[in-house]
Amino acid sequence: MARRPLILVTSSHQSSGAEMLDDSISVSHRYLDAVLDHGGLPVAMPLSADARVLADLVDRCDGILLSGGDDIEPRLHRPEIAAKLRNKCAIAVPVRDLMELLLIKEIFRNPLPVLAICRGHQIFNIALGGTLYVDLPSERPDGLNHSQLDRRCDPAHPVALSAGSLLARLTHRRSLGVNSTHHQAIDQLAAPFVPTAISPDGVIEAMEFRPADRGLLPWFASVQFHPERLYDRYREHRPLFRAFINEAARSKRK
Repeated sequence: MARRPLILVTSSHQSSGAEMLDDSISVSHRYLDAVLDHGGLPVAMPLSADARVLADLVDRCDGILLSGGDDIEPRLHRPEIAAKLRNKCAIAVPVRDLMELLLIKEIFRNPLPVLAICRGHQIFNIALGGTLYVDLPSERPDGLNHSQLDRRCDPAHPVALSAGSLLARLTHRRSLGVNSTHHQAIDQLAAPFVPTAISPDGVIEAMEFRPADRGLLPWFASVQFHPERLYDRYREHRPLFRAFINEAARSKRK
């Protein structure tokens, strides 16, 4: 029996865990279930910014899922941000930002398939030189309500898919209903990327490498929404996970 491809899933910090109220990691079971249900073997990643540990993890796994979670430190991409705007953020512990930036650097040194979701989508853009809207209601007050937590497991608005994009090819659609549980989003897109899904108010909901840069990684998908909360009841979101796990299986480490 062929072994399942090993998928490393990034985690958040939890200040008071179940055992002895210790500092802990936190990963929604939705990510892990999505990997399992599509043939992968998920492993929750420790919070470590040790470059040697990260290199070892990347070397041993077959794919990386960059998960959602707390906000990224705004000063990483907008050094002059006003305190009033920064205070709108629920910022992750510094080690997570550093860990993921180092992890992305290692992924390019030792390439493997990547699926980036929500925060993962945002930090991948930052790592390659892009920026974010720090708080959509403050910076784009005329836009949609993108923080619809009460509908986190159901589509909240459509996104338009670019013709020929990965999402359009996988879903055989030009429009896709997505959930919306974020208050940040990509502002300036990093140079290697092109937007491939756009919300009705112009927010970038997915990106992929431009044709000249597609060879940087064996496979890459990056979305602002949360398909791990949709695929069980909305079949159109399953092909994304299926393609990711299939690519991880194809490029399995020896």
